[in-house]
Amino acid sequence: MSFSFDYQPAGDARPPVVFMSALFAGGWIWDHPYTALARSGRGVLRTREAICALDSKIAGSIERLGEELLAAVDAAGIGEFVLCANSLGGLVAIDMASRYPDRVRGIVVSGAPGLTPDPDVGLNIDRRASVQLAGEEFRERMLDALFHRGRHFTEDQIEQTAQLLRQPAAMVSMARSLKATRRFAVTPAVDQVPCPALYVWGRYDRMTPIDPWLALLSERPNTEFVVVEECGHIPMAERPDEYTSVLEGFLSRRAGLPV
Repeated sequence: MSFSFDYQPAGDARPPVVFMSALFAGGWIWDHPYTALARSGRGVLRTREAICALDSKIAGSIERLGEELLAAVDAAGIGEFVLCANSLGGLVAIDMASRYPDRVRGIVVSGAPGLTPDPDVGLNIDRRASVQLAGEEFRERMLDALFHRGRHFTEDQIEQTAQLLRQPAAMVSMARSLKATRRFAVTPAVDQVPCPALYVWGRYDRMTPIDPWLALLSERPNTEFVVVEECGHIPMAERPDEYTSVLEGFLSRRAGLPV
């Protein structure tokens, strides 16, 4: 399976904003910023499928995920763009910024892995590199890991995710994706990002804790870091108004402008 996408063309010449779906959550995590930017006349594209719904050879490679995303962007007829991504997608954004500097004019990253051990959210990886749900408590453990307070997915979205994770192929893709995050050299990759970069992190992100990223990114040129208080791993869902406001400010100030 390849990425399908939703696309609203721009009403002007500004670079469109591309939203990449996450490891096991589809493009619906971007409902708020996608809708807000489209209403303002900005071009927006979002991929629909969760990363673990893709073929495991694609899902298990940061580089191939970037190429798959670029294929969707090309299919929409988009040239330059700003890339927003959460979790595993954040590593794809960082990698794409260095490999496609003529296309990626800015990146907005949240909750990227790679600087801390994998959290315990109820997943077991077996010797065949597949993933199994570790008991009936998986749902609550996962939601507790994703959000600081409350539940910010609808029941339908939770059920979509649960159905996906019941598929053996999706679990293999997830396992290979997790391995890819462990192999990815974060610091050298961040050093190679030439475009404006915004990092938006939940203060209480238990999946990918904030402190190592704050330390890594402090005083880096052309880089902004925004901490979202009272928020966990998915600020665009848990604090959508604040996330969208921060994104709009960044787009107005930086993205798409010459460095």
